[in-house]
Amino acid sequence: GRSCAHALEGGVLFAILFWYSRRPRPTGAIGGLFLALYALFRFLVEFVREPDSHIGFDLFGWLTRGQLLSLPMFATGLALMAWAFYRDRRVRNGA
Repeated sequence: GRSCAHALEGGVLFAILFWYSRRPRPTGAIGGLFLALYALFRFLVEFVREPDSHIGFDLFGWLTRGQLLSLPMFATGLALMAWAFYRDRRVRNGA
């Protein structure tokens, strides 16, 4: 469980962000991608991780606290990316 989490949250995330940042991106897009991917990877890793014994499952009998906390982070990352590209398009169009 732990090595899988470190691989996803560390190595794979770094590789994707490195590849994505090789070309110029709007301000905030890389940060938004980081938030969204970190939350997604954390959500997925929670399926194979043993939930904390004092917390257990929070929702529907299968959703952990880590997964619940990942949802707003994922939404924030997507919103940041959308804002970055929207703002960039307006700046380029002279609005």
